[in-house]
Amino acid sequence: MRMNLGAETYHQQPQMNTSVPDAIDFSKSSSTKARFATMVIAVMIGIGGGGLLSTQGASTGALQWMFIVLALIGGFLSTWSPCGYSSLSLLRPAGKYSFSSVIRWAPTFITHALGYALGALMLGGMLGLISWALFSALPFTYMASGIAILALGYGAHQLGFMKMPYPQRRAQVPHDARFRFRSSTIGLLYGYALGMNYLTYVQTPILYIVTGVALLSGNVTTAIAVIAIFNIGRCLPVAINFLPISNQSVQAWLARWQERAVEIDGFLLLSIGSAALMLLIL
Repeated sequence: MRMNLGAETYHQQPQMNTSVPDAIDFSKSSSTKARFATMVIAVMIGIGGGGLLSTQGASTGALQWMFIVLALIGGFLSTWSPCGYSSLSLLRPAGKYSFSSVIRWAPTFITHALGYALGALMLGGMLGLISWALFSALPFTYMASGIAILALGYGAHQLGFMKMPYPQRRAQVPHDARFRFRSSTIGLLYGYALGMNYLTYVQTPILYIVTGVALLSGNVTTAIAVIAIFNIGRCLPVAINFLPISNQSVQAWLARWQERAVEIDGFLLLSIGSAALMLLIL
């Protein structure tokens, strides 16, 4: 998974005859042996952690907290996708960094967060209504077991040991919006598009786990909360633009950690999936 990081964003005005070169220093995938070891370690940690938690007699609470952690980190890991790169690059304070430029930019971050909240309300509400109509009588253990098995499959998928379906809309947020709307309006539009999660490309299968939990929750409020947790993780990275950090350094850091993010994704899915199964079995 590779992407061009600078052709549209970094080039300055032609008359200045200056530009920032596209990122070419991408991280490389670990070897097959290293990825297999990661998979085994993740499963072992999950089994051990699940067994330990089961002795404490708090299986349902532990499952809920494990999901919250998975959803929040999953949202953060979604930054490693074309739209994540774009939002960090395009939703930036205008001009030279200063206290006043950040204050002027703050409404953009606020509207961006509101867009994510609106996306969570709409997507979560839709999934919740379907869940309430079709799955409200589904036993919790059935739902949790199915989601845990799905997490194991996608964890192996991320580490390259299993092929799983990955239905996604291969689209990005519209870059030309910055020429047609003011910054705060763009923040709202981007937040809504990304907050709906299926309008653009999301590069983490944790999205499917989040969707599955929302769809099988049997409750509209729970479904909205589930999507909202994931969206909080998606939105927070944009806050880095409050800091005096250059766009180039942010994009280069993301590029260097591209493959590690995928492996962390797989590790989390495998460890939490196996822990959840242990809690349900014991």
